Amino acid sequence: MSGPTLASMLLSSADPDRLGAWYAAAVTPADDARVDTYRILRYGDFHLMIDQRDDVGPANPEPARMILNFDVDDARAVVARLDEMGVTWLAPLEDRDGSLFATAVDPDGNYVQFIQISEEHKAQLASSSQDTTPEAT
Repeated sequence: MSGPTLASMLLSSADPDRLGAWYAAAVTPADDARVDTYRILRYGDFHLMIDQRDDVGPANPEPARMILNFDVDDARAVVARLDEMGVTWLAPLEDRDGSLFATAVDPDGNYVQFIQISEEHKAQLASSSQDTTPEAT
């Protein structure tokens, strides 16, 4: 049996239609579906499920507790699209040794980070993950 897989996240909102529309416009999902009261946006193998809950306020009081990270191919294009949407930036686009990072604030106050990892950093990550992979017995 394989280990557990993190496959989705439930993001509740006082205004799920607004929040779902924001995510779909900010980062185009591979699939955008509605199932009952849920809006389900698929990014790769990960599903962002958005719904409404009565026990959730209009703004996240602790947005740093959980940060959504999106790996993107062109961080500058994503930032430009978000600028056109009038997004609030917690941290503007920054080059960190060749990798690009920017952190936006979604309409509910959640932090959303957009990351474009450089080819050099991808190679380093691949190398380090191979070093920690258990050998087959």
